[in-house]
This record gives sequence, structure tokens and C-alpha cells, in this order.
Amino acid sequence: MLRIPREVVDAMVAHAKRDHPDEACGVVAGPEGSDRPERFVPMLNAASSPTFYEFDPTDLLRLYREMDDRGEEPVVVYHSHTATEAYPSRTDVNLAMEPLAHYVLVSTREHGNSDGPVELRSYRIVDGVVTEEDVVVEAANQTGV
Repeated sequence: MLRIPREVVDAMVAHAKRDHPDEACGVVAGPEGSDRPERFVPMLNAASSPTFYEFDPTDLLRLYREMDDRGEEPVVVYHSHTATEAYPSRTDVNLAMEPLAHYVLVSTREHGNSDGPVELRSYRIVDGVVTEEDVVVEAANQTGV
């Protein structure tokens, strides 16, 4: 189960809507071993594509060094789907390299960057196996954020 602060969910959704029609992507870092998503880090989709996302290697290296310096790890790796449901594609599964991370997908297919709800789902992806998990959205004070 993913427990995530409302502010982080709102930030992911806003990023997905802002970047629509291209896919948005980013990371939510948290203290090592805590499974607490705390620090929202939106990233640039280097592919600038409505059907694919790619972290810029230089930006990703910088982020991992920063997380290492801060005693953090990627708790959530997120991206958006602009025309399909919030379910990992084969490419998404092949790119999933963080076995402890929650992979969150936000689908903007119904309303794009307009007002309206989005579909948000979370998965664990380990060795190519996709397992959907429940998402509990909490107020900031419930997670210690």
C-alpha cells in the first residue's frame, strides 16, 4: 500500500496536467528505508513525447547524488499517460529499475490539461511483474510531513 500526502498527489496531478499533451515524469524522494514519499521532484521529460517518457541522464544523476547526500531514496517514480489508462506499458515495465519504489501513473486521457478528475494508480514492479496496490491519500500531518 502506498501512503502519500495530499500535497504530493496534487503536485503530481498538476505536473501531469501542465505537461499534457506530453507525458510528465518525476520522483518523490523520502528518507532511506522509510517508505515515506516526502520531497516532490518534478523532472523534465527529455523525450518530449505524448507516448513515452525519459529522464534526462544528467538530471537523473544529479538527483541521485542529491538524494544520496540527503539520506534519501526514490520512494515514488511517477509519470503520466495522456491517451491511455493509468496502467504500466511494456516499456514502463522494462524501465522499472527501482524494486522498492512505488510506480505511480496519472492518466490525463479524459480531461487533458482542463479541469476534471484524473485516474491515479500505483504499482510495484519487480523483475517484470506488475502488482497494483492501494493508494491512501493522507493529510500532511498524518505522515509527519
